[in-house]
Amino acid sequence: MRLTILGGGGFRVPLVYGALLADHAEGRVTRVVLHDVDAGRLRAIARVLAEQAADVPDAPEVITTTDLDEALRGADFVFSAIRVGGLEGRAHDERVALAEGVLGQETVGAGGIAYGLRTVPVAVDIARRVARLAPDAWVINFTNPAGLVTEAMSRHLGDRVIGICDSPVGLGRRIARVLGARPQEAWIDYVGLNHLGWVRGLRVAGRDQLPRLLGDSALLGSFEEGRLFGADWLRSLGAVPNEYLHYYYFNREAVRAYQQARRTRGAFLRDQQESFYAGTRDPDVSALDLWDRTRAEREATYMSENREAAGAGEREADDLSGGYEKVALALMRAIAKDERTTLILNVRNGSALSPLDAEAVIEVPCLVDAGGAHPVSVDPLPDHATGLVCAVKAVEREVLEAARSGSRATAVKAFALHPLVDSVSVARRLVDGYTAVHPGLAYLG
Repeated sequence: MRLTILGGGGFRVPLVYGALLADHAEGRVTRVVLHDVDAGRLRAIARVLAEQAADVPDAPEVITTTDLDEALRGADFVFSAIRVGGLEGRAHDERVALAEGVLGQETVGAGGIAYGLRTVPVAVDIARRVARLAPDAWVINFTNPAGLVTEAMSRHLGDRVIGICDSPVGLGRRIARVLGARPQEAWIDYVGLNHLGWVRGLRVAGRDQLPRLLGDSALLGSFEEGRLFGADWLRSLGAVPNEYLHYYYFNREAVRAYQQARRTRGAFLRDQQESFYAGTRDPDVSALDLWDRTRAEREATYMSENREAAGAGEREADDLSGGYEKVALALMRAIAKDERTTLILNVRNGSALSPLDAEAVIEVPCLVDAGGAHPVSVDPLPDHATGLVCAVKAVEREVLEAARSGSRATAVKAFALHPLVDSVSVARRLVDGYTAVHPGLAYLG
């Protein structure tokens, strides 16, 4: 099989290739095409991949290109992992928002909207090219904001684009672990949007074990989300939220922590990765060793401001090894070989979750086979969660419309309607600020 990775010069690509090297199944990927607009980043990642494959017989062949059409032709699967505007763009997203006293995180609130407005036009162009050049290919979207971008691409690719995220998988794994269950034997009742979902149950042998967790303060304090949200709040919800809901439930604390940080997350990653890519230009340096050290620091500092604000402590060792690449390969294998499995994915709703419409992309357990990912019908959310999901989905729809029409007024509406942006005046200043620093938003009239 031929796998094309868009954003092939991205820092996390070696995670995907490493997982491919460990996949010895018949019919596995034999050729990987890396596409990126930055030839220097492509060369750096190609060096890392070459070192990964040095002692692996029959390792997938790696080809690099800056020609998008060339990368897509003949692809069986396309992993889309682009970052429009780069990490400098993310740093701008954070600074502009924090200057207005609102959250600038790359997928949540003002920062997520700005990132979506930059990314959707590019993602739509990719979807149209895939439909023309590789109509039988499956697109697996890694690009954030994952739900929003997947929905934009689905308007041109239908159900042949599927979004993935490792947050629900990691959350389910942590809950299963503290309950003494094997994650692969547990059914995780998870529902919501990308970075806006809740675990409402975890069934082992048909029995829901979540009430036992919620009733035990020691167990709740033994894993990351329990410490992040606190036992009393989790009991009030009767569920365990995705870690990104900390930005909603503890917004003031999160914004204050980000404002007090020496650098924003985007600025930290920008500086870190600039050092990594520069270091790979030294032929005497092991690119793989340099990548390993850089990745370890990146993972250990993930959401550090939130954990510090909540007193949640350091990340657990089991959560430092990535995970999204495993979800992607499990999804690809299930489709390619008709190996039926269940995964939590971002797909079109159909009739799975009311009151959202059929075209809305949601994040729920899906049954996967050769025909793609089929969302499992889920019980309705409680009113507080329904209100939040509907509000954020409405914002996503305004972002899609602004990207389609180029309307500045619609972009202002998207910001103003978000639960974490509390003023139309702030929304207008955010649009002014973002269009001033992002050439990619010049289309907003």
